[in-house]
Amino acid sequence: MLVTGATGFVGSAVARCVLNAGARVRALVRASSRLDNLRGLDVETVTGDLCAPESLARAVQGCRGVFHVAADYRLWARHPSEIYATNVRGSRNLLVAAARAGVQRVVYTSSVATLGARADGSPADEETPVSYGDMIGHYKRSKFLAERKVRAVADAHGLDVVIVNPAAPVGPRDIKPTPTGRMILDAARGRMPAYVDTGLDIVHVDDVARGHWLAYQRGVRGRRYILGGENLGLREILARVARISGHHPPRWRLPPDAVLPIAWAAEAWARLSGRTPLITVAGVELSRKRMYFSHARAARELGYEPRPAQSALEDAVHWFDAHGYK
Repeated sequence: MLVTGATGFVGSAVARCVLNAGARVRALVRASSRLDNLRGLDVETVTGDLCAPESLARAVQGCRGVFHVAADYRLWARHPSEIYATNVRGSRNLLVAAARAGVQRVVYTSSVATLGARADGSPADEETPVSYGDMIGHYKRSKFLAERKVRAVADAHGLDVVIVNPAAPVGPRDIKPTPTGRMILDAARGRMPAYVDTGLDIVHVDDVARGHWLAYQRGVRGRRYILGGENLGLREILARVARISGHHPPRWRLPPDAVLPIAWAAEAWARLSGRTPLITVAGVELSRKRMYFSHARAARELGYEPRPAQSALEDAVHWFDAHGYK
């Protein structure tokens, strides 16, 4: 099995899950990739890049299945074209290579970012109406276009593809960390005195990985599966993290309109300094809607059973503590 993104947060969890299921794993890594998350794992590594098709042909050769987890998950980038290159063109390159190599099934890791949201805040599902115009920010737009491209390549080449849409994964091995992981880390360090009134579907990263394996085994060709956990308001999420880490929970609720000028200023400074902004315009705009989802289809068709969000938050905080994250 080839796993792309295996050096990252979700990808390394998928690699571990596939290994534990008794399958052999080949990991696609870039020459510049940190290999911390693969240390001690019995995996074969092959150097390549999603934007270098010749390297992908070598990577998929002889593989029965592919888990395409790799993605550029940034809510801000000085050069947004980099996000589209990896997420859209890179996905197309990999699926074409997989089809030509005779891969039996591809599990493509999309995101709930590509799905619709309900106006009343109730959980959305795989069929909730959505359009490109609903996408906020370059990351969401790129993943929406990537999912569309994946379906087009699958249809054109007769490739068996199952799509999974993880919610907001948290847990161990978030080495970068991801934007969600950064929020958990900041809350655990007492750096979030205020919050916006939004909500997320929190899921343990190892449950997301298990969902990938179940999708490979039992998923219906061409079907989407939300891999979520527990829908919680941001205030509750931050309060739980504060209790786990021994800090006071945030006290002040801020409306998005009050935070937006700060985000614009942060991004302007980021373009000058080259440093990633602590707050982004896309992140603030996204906070206007509660990102609540239902994983009923995955539970019904795949046997997917995520653990409570509390466990995911505890594992994330304890991992950051154990690895000296400040």
